[in-house]
This record gives sequence, C-alpha cells and structure tokens, in this order.
Amino acid sequence: MRTLLFIISAYLCLYSTTAIATDETPNAKEEQPEEAQPESRYDTRYFILKPHKRNYVLPITATDDFHHEAYDNVPTFADNFEDIEAKYQISLMFPLLNEGFIFEQDSLHFGITLQSWWQIYADNISKPFRETNYQPEVFYRVKTPWKVLDGNITLGVGLEHQSNGRSQLLSRSWNRMYGEVIFQKTDFKATFKPWYRLPENEKTSPDDPEGDDNPDIRDYMGNYQLEFEYLWGDVGMDIMLRENFSTHKGAFELGLTFPIWSGLRGYLQYFNGYGESLIDYNHNQQKIGLGIMLDTYFD
Repeated sequence: MRTLLFIISAYLCLYSTTAIATDETPNAKEEQPEEAQPESRYDTRYFILKPHKRNYVLPITATDDFHHEAYDNVPTFADNFEDIEAKYQISLMFPLLNEGFIFEQDSLHFGITLQSWWQIYADNISKPFRETNYQPEVFYRVKTPWKVLDGNITLGVGLEHQSNGRSQLLSRSWNRMYGEVIFQKTDFKATFKPWYRLPENEKTSPDDPEGDDNPDIRDYMGNYQLEFEYLWGDVGMDIMLRENFSTHKGAFELGLTFPIWSGLRGYLQYFNGYGESLIDYNHNQQKIGLGIMLDTYFD
C-alpha cells in the first residue's frame, strides 16, 4: 500500500508542477504578461520531476519458468507463488544543476527507478509483493555539437546503486559506474551504456549482513546495455540488449506500445534471459506482460 501511495503522490507532483511551470492556467498568464517575464537559464521549469526511464503498469505478466529456488528458505511462500503476477515500473528524475554549469548544454541529474513484482493472484499467501528493486542514480549529460547521420550525440557518465532492499539470504545488490553514448534523430533513439561494477568485500558466511550478496552478478547481467527506441505513427517499439563478454549470458527485452483510447497507450512487454529482477539475476526465463504505458517515447 505504501508503494502504491508513492506512485500516486509522485505522479500528482509530476503533472501538477508541469502545469504550473508551463503556465497552462489562465491565472498564470494574467499575472505574468509575456513582456514582463525575463529570460533566465534558471527558469522554474527546470526544477520539476520528469519521467526518466519507462513508466508502466502491467496487471498481467506470465513466466515459463518461475524461480522457486530463490525462495527455498521461505517454503511457505515458495510453494504458493503463482506464475502469473503484476508488474510496474515508476522512474522519475530531477536536475541537481541547470544546463550550462560547465558546458553550454550540460546537466546533472538525480534519478530514481522503482520496479515491483506483485503476486496479486496468489490468494493463499495474501497477495504479497514478491520483489521490489530500487535504483537511485546520479548522472551527468552533455549535448555535443557533433552530428552523425543528421542525428544528435549526447554523452554521459553516472553512478548508480541497485538493491532489492531485502536482508541476508534474499538480499541482492550492486553498485556501478557507467558511461553513455546517446544518438537521437527525430523518432529514433539509440543508447550504448557500458559499466564497471564497484567491488565489494566477500562475505564471511551466507548469513553475514555485510559483504557481497551476489559476487557473480556481472556474469549474468553483463558488461553493457544497448537500447533502441523507435516511433512510427501511433506505434512505438523499444529494444534492450545486455551481454557479458566472457560468459555470453545476458537478456533481451522487447516492448511495443499502441493507442487504446483517449490518449491511453497499451504496452506489450517480452523478456528473455537473465536478470528480469534482482532476485532472478542468475535465472534464465521468458516473460510476457500486458498493460498500459504511462508516458511517451520522446521528450
């Protein structure tokens, strides 16, 4: 329930501040005539929450191979989990420093992404949230003057933490430094994101609350991520690829969006590989989900 309240409050904040910042209300226009508004790079429009990664709700997702082994230490739950569950992702960001603090078109942001897998159809265990992943990050981006195939190039670096907020035997987490190369042209966007995992100390025992919960996570989650986004007409597509150079393990994800009614967009998501969630980082499966997209493809 607290997670759902977070979602509702975050989006109310997002849309209310956007409306205020863009002067969409008649009162705002009356009180601030256009000729009286000074130009400033510190405009209040920069200080609002904005979508970061995908925002969606999938009331139905199904897997071909549920990862029961991860929950062997809680057999009451493991024996009653359902292969069908709900999933949602909420991802927001806001600027820490405005554009132009080092270069003309650069910015420093804080972002937070929350993913939850909800066993809403598991009546025998009171419909718990099976897994929730938290991913805060700080990242810097700069728009370059370079043109490739008439597209724009943006470079970035960042530091992120990802954790499922669990303790001891169910705990999964890691920290990464990453770089980004982003190419965007009209309705196409491609992102190359290599990373380096920050090392952690080894555990002295499986029950040790300190130390590395998952020392082999990079073998399955990979060394880099490629993302492609394309919008043609009313239909959008996004593709995600991850791979480890040595083990050749990774993941593939395909998303399709399509109009439903009154601006609402449907979202179909297919996943194949490792790491659909942190608790499943070393588990290979296929998943498919259907729901709604909460934002658009391009700013």
